[in-house]
This record gives sequence, C-alpha cells and structure tokens, in this order.
Amino acid sequence: MIAIAPPSSQSEIIYPSSDGEPVAETYDHLYALLTTLEVLKQHLQAQKATVLANQFLYYAQGFPKLRVAPDVMVIFDVEPGGRDNYKIWEEGQVPKVIFEMTSKGTQSQDSEFKKDLYERIEVQEYWLFDPRGDWLEPQLQGYSLQGDTYVPITNGQSAILGLRLEVEDKLIAFYQLDTGARLLLPGELAKTLQAEIKRRMEAEILAEQERQRAEQERQRADDLEALLAKYRSQFGDL
Repeated sequence: MIAIAPPSSQSEIIYPSSDGEPVAETYDHLYALLTTLEVLKQHLQAQKATVLANQFLYYAQGFPKLRVAPDVMVIFDVEPGGRDNYKIWEEGQVPKVIFEMTSKGTQSQDSEFKKDLYERIEVQEYWLFDPRGDWLEPQLQGYSLQGDTYVPITNGQSAILGLRLEVEDKLIAFYQLDTGARLLLPGELAKTLQAEIKRRMEAEILAEQERQRAEQERQRADDLEALLAKYRSQFGDL
C-alpha cells in the first residue's frame, strides 16, 4: 500500500468530490457502470460493505491530487451507504474489487496506470470490461492480487464476491458460485418485485374470500343452532 506522510496543515486541505468531467464516455459505458453498481449493491445489501461508482478514491493523506475515480469499487468492512468521496485513511479499508468500463480512449490509463496503482495499493481484484468490444479481447478481463503482483483470472470467477462473471450483450452478468443463479438486473428485479406483490395481493384476496366463506358457514351453523334451540324450547326433544 502507498504510504505518504501528510503535511502539517491538514485542516487547510480540501478533497474535492467532483471534477466536472462526464461520468462515462458513451451511453453503453454509463449503462454498464450503473447496472454493475445496482446489481452489486443488491448482492451485498446484507453485508457490511458499500459499492461506489465514479467517485474519487483518495489514497494518500494530505495530497488531494493523488486520486482516481474508479467506475465501480466494492469496499468491505465499512458502513453501507454512499459517500461524496472515499479516503482510505479515514475508512481504514482499501477497496477489495474495482471495475473499469474501458474504451479506446481510456485503454492506456486503465491497462497501465490504474492497473499499476491498484496493484500497489493492494486492491485484491481488478476487472476491465469493454462494453462495445472496441479493443479488449476478450471483452472482460480480471486480475487477482497474488502477493504484490496481479495475475490473470482465467476462470471468470470473483473469489472476493463469490460470483462468476460473463459478458451478456453489453453488460456484465453475475452468477452466484454456490447456486449458479444469475443476479437480476434492476429492471428484472423491479418486474420480479411487482410479480411478487401481485402474487401476495392475490393470495390475500383469496385468504379474505376464504375467511368470509368460513364466517358465513359459521353464521349459518349458529342460525341453525339458534333455530333448533327455539324449536326445543317450544316442543321439547322428540
């Protein structure tokens, strides 16, 4: 991990949260970024972790120019939720997994500078994804930190996330290693939730109808019992 002694005037240092640059180069890159963000947030929602997208990662206290903005980064053992930016020395954790939605315009930075930086600050997994297939072959490539060096991930599996990654159209598809189930995309998740809500509503309607039918049966039985009691009071038992 990079360790640089901070200057003495820490209180005067400003760490910006934005540089005014566009989030992604094209719609395809933006869609891949946002989809990866939402799918991983859903996957990790029960864990003490956060998933951030296109936000500054500051890795050297006291030096605000030493920063990078990963497309998607996953950090474990921190409080869930968003941040304006992420400072390693404040949170106490280096991102475990980083994704870059790479293109011809960013290929040099993604495959050289960022790869070297993430290796040095000990990001455990680094994934490069080329949504349009412009330059990267295969379109999805992963690296795992072994010792202090990145080695290619050849099986498409993220040991950190417990997921298998595949390219589907212009997106990364994520499959659970233990069950093989594919994690739902945001739109698919919304449809699934709507279907579940509809199913529950229908079940509640059927349950209410059954309750009313049972109540009617009990009422008829009570009415019959009342009629028989009246008959007995008038005529006695036969």
